[in-house]
Amino acid sequence: MKSLFKLFAVLLIATNLLHAEPVLQEGSKDGYDIKLSTEKSLVVGNNEFIVELSKDGSVLTDVKVKIKFYMPEMPGMPYMEDEQKAKLVDGKFKTNINFSMGGTWQYQLKFKTEDGKVHKVRGSVNL
Repeated sequence: MKSLFKLFAVLLIATNLLHAEPVLQEGSKDGYDIKLSTEKSLVVGNNEFIVELSKDGSVLTDVKVKIKFYMPEMPGMPYMEDEQKAKLVDGKFKTNINFSMGGTWQYQLKFKTEDGKVHKVRGSVNL
């Protein structure tokens, strides 16, 4: 029975690895179009996230972008988070986030426009 369980666990992990896909989440907030993506599927450890912002079809590059990923405290596990400022690279904002474990990570994406307003977007990703 133990070897059957081990075989099932290995097949489940292999299936998840084969079906893992890069992140692609798109939406709108306050008239801004927001795209959060990765080029690779998420892993425990460092992951590069790309944020693209636009308004009325024009790409925004004169904003400040910050993103925080966190996992709430659970029984036997402390609160975890990684917050980073994104840097503008080739018209896209890029940042690296370190996930310390698998599971559902919530995020809060903030961007500050040139008029001083801070816009917030919430979501989650599964690892």
